[in-house]
Amino acid sequence: MARLSLVNRLLPVWILVAMAVGIGLGRAVPSLNRHLNAVQVTSGTSLPIFVGLLVMMYPVLAKVRYGQVGAVTRDRRMLVASLVLNWLVGPAVMFALAWALLPDLPTYRTGLIIVGLARCIAMVLIWNDLSCGDREAAAVLVALNSLFQILMFSVLGYFYLKVLPGWLGLSTVGLHLSMGRIAETVAIFLGVPLVAGFLTRTVGERTKGRQWYETRLLPRLGPFALYGLLYTIVILFALQGHTITTHPLDVARIALPLLAYFAVMWFGSFLLGERLGLGYARTATLAFTAAGNNFELAIAVAIGVFGVTSGQALAGVVGPLIEVPVLVSLVYVALWFRRRLHPQPEPAAPGTRR
Repeated sequence: MARLSLVNRLLPVWILVAMAVGIGLGRAVPSLNRHLNAVQVTSGTSLPIFVGLLVMMYPVLAKVRYGQVGAVTRDRRMLVASLVLNWLVGPAVMFALAWALLPDLPTYRTGLIIVGLARCIAMVLIWNDLSCGDREAAAVLVALNSLFQILMFSVLGYFYLKVLPGWLGLSTVGLHLSMGRIAETVAIFLGVPLVAGFLTRTVGERTKGRQWYETRLLPRLGPFALYGLLYTIVILFALQGHTITTHPLDVARIALPLLAYFAVMWFGSFLLGERLGLGYARTATLAFTAAGNNFELAIAVAIGVFGVTSGQALAGVVGPLIEVPVLVSLVYVALWFRRRLHPQPEPAAPGTRR
């Protein structure tokens, strides 16, 4: 924990404070929703929310090392395992948990499925570094996930929200959804900051060098992701305050499948990495990139498709509240596994030969 900045270390606290401020603001200004919707940028998304979502996404995508996308990892088993875990196993696990634990709460269930589809991007690099994972491999996987989401998020979203429930005979009454609407939202809220982040890194590295970019510019941009997230949470809870205060147990029910999801994905991925013989560093990277989620994108899609006052948006906001402390805890678990399963050799005494 000491290696985390104070801002990141207390992220769950800031989220709780933003929730409380939002509920208070909603009670103080009952007509807030009407004022926010006075100017809309896209259908159902007001200008203040639009700005907050873009500010939240841009610094995260400016951290991605896009030049690493073409790199081929030394062990292709890890690359294949990561793609399978992220784009086949992860969404399926969240789908199963959401339907099993929230059968009577369709809006929250949909929100959790969207969280499961939003795969990890730059924030997972923090957990990977803290756990002494493989930095190069993590950078490649994060870049691939960022690009893959542009291509496949809308397809998988439509499949898991409409097609698969129909095949299984599960009710989706009241869920009006189009793949085009999801694709439009992803293109705006992931595509725009993705292009901006790519251009920022490309121009910054070419003019000032990578060291300047990562040690001088990124630390200045980084906090704006948190500011955008907290701003969005304040607005969302200001508009959802009545629902939250009258149904507090709903938040706990949303948290339960999230906890189960992180446990299944992290421990299952870590076990797979051990079985594949990837070594500790790459096994830790595989586990964190499979368990982490792009909650910024999940919130943006939920708001863009279903609206800021929707249950889907509320479920998206509960995501980081649960994910951050859980993944910090799993860093300690990973380091414990490292000591037990991959002990480092003792350094040789001065003047001796090994």
